[in-house]
Amino acid sequence: MSGRFALRACVALVGTLCLSAPGLAAPKREPPTLNRDAVNAAAPEAKDKDAKPQKKVARKESRKDDDPDPLTVKAQVLLDRARFSPGAIDGRDGDNYQGALDAFAKAQGLSETKSLTPELFEKLQAAGSDPVITEYTITEDDVRGPFVEKIPAKMEEQAELDAMSYTNPREMLAERFHMSRDLLSALNPDAAFDKAGTVIAVAAVPPLGRGKVKAKDLPQAPKVSRIEIDKASRDLRAFDKDGKLLAYYPASIGSEEKPAPSGEAKVKGVAFEPAYTYNPKYQFAGVKSKEKFSIHPGPNNPVGVVWIDLSIPSYGIHGTPDPEKVGKTESHGCIRLTNWDARDLALHVERGATVSFKEE
Repeated sequence: MSGRFALRACVALVGTLCLSAPGLAAPKREPPTLNRDAVNAAAPEAKDKDAKPQKKVARKESRKDDDPDPLTVKAQVLLDRARFSPGAIDGRDGDNYQGALDAFAKAQGLSETKSLTPELFEKLQAAGSDPVITEYTITEDDVRGPFVEKIPAKMEEQAELDAMSYTNPREMLAERFHMSRDLLSALNPDAAFDKAGTVIAVAAVPPLGRGKVKAKDLPQAPKVSRIEIDKASRDLRAFDKDGKLLAYYPASIGSEEKPAPSGEAKVKGVAFEPAYTYNPKYQFAGVKSKEKFSIHPGPNNPVGVVWIDLSIPSYGIHGTPDPEKVGKTESHGCIRLTNWDARDLALHVERGATVSFKEE
């Protein structure tokens, strides 16, 4: 045996012994790759009934706590399709996701849970086997806009804009497919979102629609006859006339300066692509104007792309320019949903539907 070959064999043997020697740590496992195939193939690990329980490890393999997880992305898309919204699909294990899991589990007659169990995952998948991540080709219209360079922080300055449009194609595409902008970028690390013909990976959900809808075409089936808003759990649930739960959405509900109302209200009507009118009597923090002013329509309008008017003056259920903050921050007194959830509710809610506020 040559000296060089013997040395290689010795190194290989030592490496093998090191990996198998008792008391020595195995190499760190790499975190799951985040791409279309990984998300579509993701599934909970099957539990071995005969396996002995092992000590919990505080660290999640080598994954950072804030990294999007392929299985979480998949579950969030499946929840969205089932109309149990996790808010912005971001691949992270947050309150909105846990609330949607729990609501879906209860609707399926399963035990209360805030984690994705194999049984719950099976129920989610039962609705269909279509991939949860699909491809989308960016079009000329997508990159044409119109876009605005920047959305001012102050409402008085927003009123000077001709439209409250998206600021760039990435923001627009993320919202169209119910995703956080970070997840869209993570799934498409080298994509040129401002170039027509670029093929990207997106969540396979009904894309956010835009534009007005004629009153004669509303409400669409299944019809929502009752809405329940829970101030404590920060969510909105929609029911049909027989009490069946049709949809669940996370929500931002009221604030200290303008708390959400109590008791019951009625839905008076729906406005798509609404303008927003500020009344000085609201006395919002940071707004100094003593005169009324209006902000033009658009997805970055303070009330988003839809306004569901309630019988309580100045209160409504509406969209938001900040979908990733829904359920995590306060609103100006109203009930704020993501734009896609608000539009979904607006398409199905009946005029005169009861809106009940559940106290904390």
